[in-house]
Amino acid sequence: MEFFRRAYHRFVHMIHELAKFGTIGGIAFVIDFGATNLFRFGFGWGPLFSTGLATVISATFAYVGNRFWTFRNREQSGLAREYLLFFLLNGIGLLISLIVIGFTTYTLGLHDALSYNIAKIIGVGFGTLFRFWSYKKWVFLAPEEPPVEPVTGLPEALSPRR
Repeated sequence: MEFFRRAYHRFVHMIHELAKFGTIGGIAFVIDFGATNLFRFGFGWGPLFSTGLATVISATFAYVGNRFWTFRNREQSGLAREYLLFFLLNGIGLLISLIVIGFTTYTLGLHDALSYNIAKIIGVGFGTLFRFWSYKKWVFLAPEEPPVEPVTGLPEALSPRR
C-alpha cells in the first residue's frame, strides 16, 4: 500500500510541475513565435537569426518563470550554475529548432511564412521535450527527500504523531 501512496504523490507532483512548465512554456512560445515573426517578416531579418534572437528573449522569460514558479521547491544549486546550464540546454533546444527551420528553408527551398511557421512549431515541439527532461535532470534538481515516519509513511514534518 505504501508503494501506491508514494507513487500517487510523485505522480500528482509531476502533473503539477508539468502544468506549470506548460503554462510558462506557452507564454514563452507566444513571446518566441511573435518575436520571430516580427523579426523575420516585419524587419526582414534572416530565418535563423530571427529564431535565435527570439529564443534568447523567450528563454530569459522562461528561466525566471521556471526558477521562481515551476521548480521553486527544488534544490537551488546557485543562480549562476542554474542560469549557465539553463541557457546551455536552451542552446541545444534552439539547435534542434534551427535544424528543422534550416532544413525546411534551405534544403526543401520553402521560404513562405506558412512553411517557416510550421517548421518553427515542429522544432519548438522537439526542443521542448528535450528541455523538460534536461531541466529536471541538470538544472532544477530534485529536493532531498525528507525523513519519513515509518508508521504513517508521511514525511516526519507532516506526521500526526508529532
